[in-house]
Amino acid sequence: MSTDIVNQAPAYIRAISPYQPGKPISELAREFGLQEANIIKLASNENPLGVSPLAQAAIRATLDDLFLYPDGNGFELKQALSRRLGVDMAQLVLGNGSNDVLELAARAFLAPEQSAVYDQYAFAVYPLVVQAMGCRGIAVPSKDYGHDLDAMLRAVQADTRIVFIANPNNPTGTWASGADMERFIAAVPAHVLVVLDEAYNDYLRPEHRVDSVAWLRKYSNLLITRTFSKIYGLAGLRVGYAVGSAGVADLLNRVRQPFNVNSISLAAATAALDDHEFVRRSYELNLAGMAQITAGLKRLGLRFVPSFGNFVMFNVPDGKALNLALLKSGVIARPLGGYGLPDWVRVTIGLESENERFLTRLKAAIGA
Repeated sequence: MSTDIVNQAPAYIRAISPYQPGKPISELAREFGLQEANIIKLASNENPLGVSPLAQAAIRATLDDLFLYPDGNGFELKQALSRRLGVDMAQLVLGNGSNDVLELAARAFLAPEQSAVYDQYAFAVYPLVVQAMGCRGIAVPSKDYGHDLDAMLRAVQADTRIVFIANPNNPTGTWASGADMERFIAAVPAHVLVVLDEAYNDYLRPEHRVDSVAWLRKYSNLLITRTFSKIYGLAGLRVGYAVGSAGVADLLNRVRQPFNVNSISLAAATAALDDHEFVRRSYELNLAGMAQITAGLKRLGLRFVPSFGNFVMFNVPDGKALNLALLKSGVIARPLGGYGLPDWVRVTIGLESENERFLTRLKAAIGA
Protein backbone atom coordinates (compact mmCIF):
# COMPACT_ATOMS: atom_id res chain seq x y z
CA MET A 1 0.00 0.00 0.00
CA SER A 2 1.32 3.44 -0.90
CA THR A 3 2.61 5.50 1.99
CA ASP A 4 1.00 8.55 0.38
CA ILE A 5 -2.51 7.10 0.48
CA VAL A 6 -2.05 5.92 4.06
CA ASN A 7 -1.20 9.47 5.05
CA GLN A 8 -4.54 10.64 3.66
CA ALA A 9 -6.35 8.92 6.51
CA PRO A 10 -7.15 11.23 9.44
CA ALA A 11 -4.29 11.58 11.90
CA TYR A 12 -6.48 10.35 14.74
CA ILE A 13 -7.07 7.09 12.85
CA ARG A 14 -3.39 6.60 12.08
CA ALA A 15 -2.60 7.15 15.76
CA ILE A 16 -4.84 4.29 16.98
CA SER A 17 -3.10 1.39 18.68
CA PRO A 18 -5.27 -1.66 17.86
CA TYR A 19 -6.88 -3.65 20.67
CA GLN A 20 -4.68 -6.57 21.73
CA PRO A 21 -6.73 -9.69 22.55
CA GLY A 22 -5.53 -12.56 24.69
CA LYS A 23 -3.09 -14.89 22.96
CA PRO A 24 -4.82 -17.94 21.39
CA ILE A 25 -3.79 -21.40 22.59
CA SER A 26 -2.74 -22.45 19.06
CA GLU A 27 -0.46 -19.42 18.71
CA LEU A 28 1.30 -20.12 22.01
CA ALA A 29 1.76 -23.77 21.04
CA ARG A 30 3.45 -22.73 17.79
CA GLU A 31 5.54 -20.03 19.41
CA PHE A 32 7.09 -22.17 22.15
CA GLY A 33 6.68 -25.67 20.73
CA LEU A 34 4.15 -26.68 23.39
CA GLN A 35 1.38 -29.24 23.22
CA GLU A 36 -2.03 -27.53 23.09
CA ALA A 37 -3.42 -30.04 25.60
CA ASN A 38 -0.88 -28.80 28.17
CA ILE A 39 -1.82 -25.13 27.79
CA ILE A 40 -4.41 -23.34 29.90
CA LYS A 41 -5.86 -20.01 28.77
CA LEU A 42 -6.83 -17.69 31.60
CA ALA A 43 -6.45 -14.41 29.75
CA SER A 44 -9.79 -13.43 28.24
CA ASN A 45 -12.39 -13.90 30.99
CA GLU A 46 -14.10 -16.76 29.18
CA ASN A 47 -16.43 -19.25 30.89
CA PRO A 48 -14.41 -22.38 31.76
CA LEU A 49 -17.58 -24.52 31.66
CA GLY A 50 -17.88 -23.93 27.92
CA VAL A 51 -21.19 -23.44 26.12
CA SER A 52 -24.66 -23.81 27.61
CA PRO A 53 -26.21 -27.17 26.61
CA LEU A 54 -29.41 -25.41 25.54
CA ALA A 55 -27.38 -23.08 23.35
CA GLN A 56 -25.54 -26.02 21.80
CA ALA A 57 -28.85 -27.65 20.86
CA ALA A 58 -30.08 -24.38 19.34
CA ILE A 59 -26.87 -24.08 17.31
CA ARG A 60 -27.31 -27.55 15.85
CA ALA A 61 -30.94 -26.79 14.95
CA THR A 62 -29.84 -23.69 13.04
CA LEU A 63 -27.25 -25.28 10.76
CA ASP A 64 -29.60 -26.27 7.94
CA ASP A 65 -30.75 -22.67 7.47
CA LEU A 66 -27.37 -20.98 7.18
CA PHE A 67 -27.95 -20.22 3.50
CA LEU A 68 -30.58 -17.69 4.62
CA TYR A 69 -29.81 -14.24 5.95
CA PRO A 70 -30.41 -13.87 9.68
CA ASP A 71 -33.34 -11.94 11.08
CA GLY A 72 -31.94 -8.41 10.82
CA ASN A 73 -34.19 -7.27 13.66
CA GLY A 74 -33.37 -10.22 15.94
CA PHE A 75 -37.04 -10.58 16.83
CA GLU A 76 -36.88 -13.77 18.94
CA LEU A 77 -33.87 -12.66 20.97
CA LYS A 78 -35.33 -9.22 21.50
CA GLN A 79 -38.64 -10.76 22.53
CA ALA A 80 -36.87 -12.98 25.07
CA LEU A 81 -34.85 -10.03 26.41
CA SER A 82 -37.97 -7.88 26.53
CA ARG A 83 -39.71 -10.44 28.73
CA ARG A 84 -36.65 -10.95 30.93
CA LEU A 85 -35.91 -7.25 31.46
CA GLY A 86 -39.43 -5.87 31.43
CA VAL A 87 -38.74 -3.40 28.62
CA ASP A 88 -40.24 -2.75 25.19
CA MET A 89 -38.51 -4.38 22.25
CA ALA A 90 -38.02 -0.90 20.82
CA GLN A 91 -35.60 -0.19 23.69
CA LEU A 92 -33.17 -2.94 22.63
CA VAL A 93 -30.19 -2.93 20.30
CA LEU A 94 -28.34 -6.13 19.40
CA GLY A 95 -24.65 -6.20 18.62
CA ASN A 96 -21.77 -8.34 17.44
CA GLY A 97 -20.66 -8.60 21.06
CA SER A 98 -21.10 -5.71 23.48
CA ASN A 99 -18.04 -4.11 21.85
CA ASP A 100 -20.26 -3.50 18.84
CA VAL A 101 -22.93 -1.63 20.78
CA LEU A 102 -20.27 0.45 22.53
CA GLU A 103 -19.04 1.52 19.11
CA LEU A 104 -22.61 2.18 17.96
CA ALA A 105 -23.08 4.52 20.91
CA ALA A 106 -19.94 6.42 19.93
CA ARG A 107 -21.03 6.64 16.29
CA ALA A 108 -24.51 7.84 17.22
CA PHE A 109 -23.55 10.44 19.83
CA LEU A 110 -20.00 11.63 19.14
CA ALA A 111 -18.82 14.05 16.48
CA PRO A 112 -15.24 15.18 15.85
CA GLU A 113 -13.85 17.65 18.39
CA GLN A 114 -16.30 16.57 21.10
CA SER A 115 -15.23 14.66 24.22
CA ALA A 116 -16.00 11.53 26.20
CA VAL A 117 -15.14 10.67 29.79
CA TYR A 118 -13.92 7.33 31.13
CA ASP A 119 -11.83 5.92 33.94
CA GLN A 120 -8.03 5.76 33.75
CA TYR A 121 -8.07 1.96 34.00
CA ALA A 122 -11.30 1.21 32.17
CA PHE A 123 -11.96 -1.20 29.30
CA ALA A 124 -9.57 -0.50 26.41
CA VAL A 125 -12.41 -0.27 23.88
CA TYR A 126 -13.67 3.05 25.31
CA PRO A 127 -10.65 5.16 24.29
CA LEU A 128 -10.46 3.26 21.00
CA VAL A 129 -14.00 4.10 19.89
CA VAL A 130 -13.62 7.68 21.08
CA GLN A 131 -10.39 8.17 19.14
CA ALA A 132 -11.90 6.52 16.05
CA MET A 133 -14.51 9.27 16.03
CA GLY A 134 -11.87 12.00 16.14
CA CYS A 135 -12.90 12.94 19.65
CA ARG A 136 -11.02 13.87 22.81
CA GLY A 137 -10.87 11.23 25.51
CA ILE A 138 -10.82 12.44 29.11
CA ALA A 139 -9.25 9.72 31.27
CA VAL A 140 -10.08 10.38 34.91
CA PRO A 141 -7.55 9.12 37.50
CA SER A 142 -8.78 6.06 39.34
CA LYS A 143 -9.44 5.87 43.05
CA ASP A 144 -8.10 2.62 44.52
CA TYR A 145 -8.11 1.21 40.94
CA GLY A 146 -11.84 1.90 40.62
CA HIS A 147 -14.06 4.67 39.26
CA ASP A 148 -13.85 7.97 41.11
CA LEU A 149 -17.41 8.98 40.32
CA ASP A 150 -17.13 12.45 41.84
CA ALA A 151 -14.01 13.19 39.80
CA MET A 152 -15.67 11.81 36.67
CA LEU A 153 -18.61 14.12 37.19
CA ARG A 154 -16.27 17.09 37.56
CA ALA A 155 -14.47 16.02 34.36
CA VAL A 156 -17.60 16.45 32.22
CA GLN A 157 -17.07 19.41 29.87
CA ALA A 158 -19.43 21.51 27.77
CA ASP A 159 -18.48 19.41 24.74
CA THR A 160 -18.79 16.03 26.52
CA ARG A 161 -21.41 13.76 25.01
CA ILE A 162 -20.68 10.32 26.55
CA VAL A 163 -19.48 9.00 29.88
CA PHE A 164 -18.40 5.33 29.86
CA ILE A 165 -18.57 3.32 33.08
CA ALA A 166 -17.90 -0.41 33.51
CA ASN A 167 -19.48 -1.90 36.61
CA PRO A 168 -17.88 -4.26 37.57
CA ASN A 169 -14.82 -2.76 35.93
CA ASN A 170 -12.46 -4.58 33.60
CA PRO A 171 -9.47 -5.04 34.08
CA THR A 172 -9.40 -4.05 37.76
CA GLY A 173 -12.51 -5.92 38.98
CA THR A 174 -13.75 -3.01 41.11
CA TRP A 175 -17.43 -2.23 41.63
CA ALA A 176 -19.52 0.80 42.56
CA SER A 177 -22.67 0.31 44.60
CA GLY A 178 -26.10 0.78 43.07
CA ALA A 179 -26.74 3.77 45.30
CA ASP A 180 -23.51 5.47 44.22
CA MET A 181 -24.18 4.69 40.56
CA GLU A 182 -27.69 6.12 40.60
CA ARG A 183 -26.52 9.28 42.37
CA PHE A 184 -23.93 9.69 39.65
CA ILE A 185 -26.37 9.14 36.79
CA ALA A 186 -28.83 11.60 38.33
CA ALA A 187 -26.11 14.25 38.51
CA VAL A 188 -24.80 13.86 34.95
CA PRO A 189 -26.15 16.60 32.65
CA ALA A 190 -29.15 15.40 30.65
CA HIS A 191 -27.41 16.00 27.31
CA VAL A 192 -24.62 13.51 28.18
CA LEU A 193 -25.21 9.81 27.50
CA VAL A 194 -24.14 7.54 30.36
CA VAL A 195 -23.04 4.17 28.94
CA LEU A 196 -23.15 1.65 31.79
CA ASP A 197 -21.22 -1.46 30.74
CA GLU A 198 -22.47 -4.44 32.76
CA ALA A 199 -20.59 -7.25 31.00
CA TYR A 200 -19.74 -8.85 34.35
CA ASN A 201 -22.98 -8.06 36.16
CA ASP A 202 -23.98 -11.75 36.37
CA TYR A 203 -21.03 -12.51 38.65
CA LEU A 204 -22.17 -10.12 41.39
CA ARG A 205 -23.30 -11.63 44.68
CA PRO A 206 -27.05 -11.23 45.35
CA GLU A 207 -26.46 -8.53 47.96
CA HIS A 208 -24.62 -6.41 45.38
CA ARG A 209 -27.13 -6.68 42.57
CA VAL A 210 -29.46 -3.85 41.64
CA ASP A 211 -32.17 -3.48 39.00
CA SER A 212 -30.29 -0.94 36.92
CA VAL A 213 -32.76 -1.42 34.05
CA ALA A 214 -35.42 0.18 36.26
CA TRP A 215 -33.38 3.40 36.19
CA LEU A 216 -34.26 3.78 32.51
CA ARG A 217 -37.72 4.93 33.53
CA LYS A 218 -36.13 7.97 35.19
CA TYR A 219 -33.04 8.67 33.08
CA SER A 220 -33.49 8.88 29.33
CA ASN A 221 -29.74 9.52 28.93
CA LEU A 222 -28.80 6.06 30.28
CA LEU A 223 -27.70 3.17 28.05
CA ILE A 224 -26.90 -0.23 29.59
CA THR A 225 -24.77 -2.74 27.69
CA ARG A 226 -24.47 -6.45 28.43
CA THR A 227 -22.98 -9.52 26.77
CA PHE A 228 -23.45 -13.24 26.23
CA SER A 229 -19.67 -13.74 26.10
CA LYS A 230 -19.07 -14.19 29.82
CA ILE A 231 -21.38 -16.20 32.06
CA TYR A 232 -23.38 -17.53 29.09
CA GLY A 233 -20.20 -18.91 27.48
CA LEU A 234 -20.79 -17.59 23.95
CA ALA A 235 -17.61 -15.53 23.48
CA GLY A 236 -16.87 -17.16 20.12
CA LEU A 237 -20.27 -16.20 18.71
CA ARG A 238 -20.02 -12.48 19.53
CA VAL A 239 -23.44 -11.39 20.69
CA GLY A 240 -24.31 -8.60 23.09
CA TYR A 241 -27.02 -6.00 23.51
CA ALA A 242 -27.87 -2.56 24.79
CA VAL A 243 -31.03 -1.37 26.48
CA GLY A 244 -32.00 2.28 26.78
CA SER A 245 -34.79 4.65 25.94
CA ALA A 246 -36.60 3.96 22.66
CA GLY A 247 -35.16 7.16 21.22
CA VAL A 248 -31.56 6.24 22.04
CA ALA A 249 -32.05 2.68 20.77
CA ASP A 250 -33.49 4.05 17.53
CA LEU A 251 -30.38 6.16 16.94
CA LEU A 252 -28.06 3.21 17.52
CA ASN A 253 -30.12 1.05 15.16
CA ARG A 254 -29.79 3.71 12.47
CA VAL A 255 -25.99 3.36 12.43
CA ARG A 256 -25.97 -0.41 13.04
CA GLN A 257 -24.87 -2.60 10.16
CA PRO A 258 -27.60 -4.81 8.67
CA PHE A 259 -27.42 -8.40 9.94
CA ASN A 260 -24.73 -7.51 12.51
CA VAL A 261 -25.66 -10.59 14.58
CA ASN A 262 -25.60 -13.88 12.73
CA SER A 263 -28.23 -16.63 12.81
CA ILE A 264 -26.26 -19.01 15.02
CA SER A 265 -25.57 -16.27 17.56
CA LEU A 266 -29.21 -15.21 17.67
CA ALA A 267 -30.43 -18.77 18.24
CA ALA A 268 -27.74 -19.60 20.80
CA ALA A 269 -28.26 -16.44 22.84
CA THR A 270 -32.04 -16.87 22.89
CA ALA A 271 -31.67 -20.43 24.18
CA ALA A 272 -28.91 -19.53 26.65
CA LEU A 273 -31.17 -17.00 28.37
CA ASP A 274 -33.34 -19.90 29.56
CA ASP A 275 -30.48 -22.13 30.73
CA HIS A 276 -30.76 -21.12 34.37
CA GLU A 277 -28.96 -24.26 35.56
CA PHE A 278 -25.89 -23.49 33.43
CA VAL A 279 -25.81 -19.89 34.71
CA ARG A 280 -26.12 -21.12 38.31
CA ARG A 281 -23.25 -23.60 37.85
CA SER A 282 -21.11 -20.94 36.19
CA TYR A 283 -21.73 -18.48 39.00
CA GLU A 284 -20.94 -21.00 41.74
CA LEU A 285 -17.83 -22.24 39.95
CA ASN A 286 -16.59 -18.66 39.70
CA LEU A 287 -17.30 -18.01 43.37
CA ALA A 288 -15.31 -21.07 44.45
CA GLY A 289 -12.54 -20.39 41.95
CA MET A 290 -12.18 -16.78 43.09
CA ALA A 291 -11.68 -18.00 46.66
CA GLN A 292 -9.13 -20.56 45.43
CA ILE A 293 -7.12 -18.06 43.39
CA THR A 294 -7.12 -15.27 45.96
CA ALA A 295 -6.14 -17.68 48.76
CA GLY A 296 -3.24 -18.84 46.59
CA LEU A 297 -2.15 -15.27 45.89
CA LYS A 298 -2.19 -14.56 49.63
CA ARG A 299 0.00 -17.62 50.29
CA LEU A 300 2.48 -16.33 47.72
CA GLY A 301 2.47 -12.89 49.33
CA LEU A 302 1.12 -11.17 46.22
CA ARG A 303 -1.12 -8.14 46.50
CA PHE A 304 -4.36 -8.21 44.51
CA VAL A 305 -7.42 -6.03 44.01
CA PRO A 306 -10.63 -7.66 45.32
CA SER A 307 -12.69 -8.48 42.25
CA PHE A 308 -16.41 -8.55 41.51
CA GLY A 309 -15.98 -10.19 38.10
CA ASN A 310 -14.63 -13.55 36.88
CA PHE A 311 -10.98 -12.48 37.04
CA VAL A 312 -8.53 -10.93 39.47
CA MET A 313 -5.52 -8.70 38.90
CA PHE A 314 -2.42 -9.06 41.06
CA ASN A 315 0.76 -7.09 41.57
CA VAL A 316 4.26 -8.27 40.63
CA PRO A 317 7.59 -6.47 40.13
CA ASP A 318 7.44 -6.84 36.34
CA GLY A 319 4.21 -7.90 34.65
CA LYS A 320 5.80 -8.35 31.22
CA ALA A 321 8.55 -10.63 32.54
CA LEU A 322 6.13 -12.70 34.60
CA ASN A 323 3.79 -13.06 31.66
CA LEU A 324 6.63 -14.42 29.51
CA ALA A 325 7.58 -16.93 32.22
CA LEU A 326 3.96 -18.07 32.48
CA LEU A 327 3.65 -18.38 28.70
CA LYS A 328 6.74 -20.59 28.56
CA SER A 329 5.14 -22.80 31.21
CA GLY A 330 1.92 -23.10 29.21
CA VAL A 331 -0.24 -20.55 31.06
CA ILE A 332 -1.85 -17.65 29.18
CA ALA A 333 -2.67 -14.78 31.53
CA ARG A 334 -3.10 -11.08 30.70
CA PRO A 335 -0.30 -8.58 31.33
CA LEU A 336 -1.74 -5.11 31.89
CA GLY A 337 1.01 -2.85 30.60
CA GLY A 338 -1.32 -1.75 27.80
CA TYR A 339 -3.69 -0.42 30.46
CA GLY A 340 -0.95 1.61 32.11
CA LEU A 341 -0.49 -1.08 34.77
CA PRO A 342 2.95 -2.57 33.96
CA ASP A 343 3.32 -4.18 37.38
CA TRP A 344 0.01 -6.01 37.27
CA VAL A 345 -1.27 -9.20 35.65
CA ARG A 346 -4.90 -10.28 35.29
CA VAL A 347 -5.94 -13.92 35.51
CA THR A 348 -9.35 -15.37 34.64
CA ILE A 349 -10.99 -17.78 37.07
CA GLY A 350 -10.88 -21.26 35.53
CA LEU A 351 -11.79 -24.77 36.51
CA GLU A 352 -10.47 -25.93 39.88
CA SER A 353 -7.71 -27.94 38.21
CA GLU A 354 -6.74 -25.00 35.96
CA ASN A 355 -6.59 -22.65 38.92
CA GLU A 356 -4.31 -25.06 40.73
CA ARG A 357 -2.01 -25.41 37.72
CA PHE A 358 -1.86 -21.64 37.42
CA LEU A 359 -0.91 -21.19 41.07
CA THR A 360 1.74 -23.91 40.82
CA ARG A 361 3.32 -22.37 37.74
CA LEU A 362 3.02 -18.86 39.20
CA LYS A 363 4.90 -20.01 42.29
CA ALA A 364 7.66 -21.41 40.13
CA ALA A 365 7.78 -18.27 37.98
CA ILE A 366 8.28 -15.93 40.93
CA GLY A 367 10.70 -18.32 42.64
CA ALA A 368 8.60 -18.59 45.78
